[in-house]
Amino acid sequence: MSYRISPLSFKVLIRFFTLFLSLSFLSWSAKADLTDMSRIFRQTPSLAAFEVCFGGGCAEVRQLNLTSEEWQKVAAIFNVQHTVNSGQERKLIAQGVAQLETIIGEKIGTSQDLAGTFFEGRLSGQLDCNDESINTTTYMRLMQQAGLLKWHEIEDTRTRNFFFNGWPHSTAVIRDSSTSARFAVDSWFYDNGAPPVIVPFKEWKAGFRPADTPIDHPRLKN
Repeated sequence: MSYRISPLSFKVLIRFFTLFLSLSFLSWSAKADLTDMSRIFRQTPSLAAFEVCFGGGCAEVRQLNLTSEEWQKVAAIFNVQHTVNSGQERKLIAQGVAQLETIIGEKIGTSQDLAGTFFEGRLSGQLDCNDESINTTTYMRLMQQAGLLKWHEIEDTRTRNFFFNGWPHSTAVIRDSSTSARFAVDSWFYDNGAPPVIVPFKEWKAGFRPADTPIDHPRLKN
């Protein structure tokens, strides 16, 4: 007697196996705390209290606050020039994320975070792409709550590749309110305090990797 697996059942099995491998990889490589990752991503941050991840997959979590003087450094970026379109605002978002990385890096010891850190447990204060995508989302939510964003909405993080077609990699995502176009906001490709790359999500999903990134990890080449 022969048995056949229907195309639908096969797809379900593939998705289950992919999810299993992804979660196993996170737990093994980064001592990831999936509960913290989900909780922090779903938090409603405020200047008085928000949490950030580092150490790889939220292996370490720190609760922080920002003073009015610290936040003014971010707000000033948006107040210096009047944004008249979404393209201009994306550039300001990148600058704002960079400023917050600098401020927070000094508070929690991640100022020396290297671009593309791939679960380097021997290095202190490093972030992997999961930490970066969650923190970047938090930073942009703070900007949104402060009324700094006029042209974009914040979306859930996204992940590309699941072992079968490349190494998993995550990013923060925004959506242009006027066109509904999605953009990846990926701060993992550069050192702490550098503006993240912001590119169309489809381009990022297809394997985008900025030419000027200092990283050169063979597992990240698509």
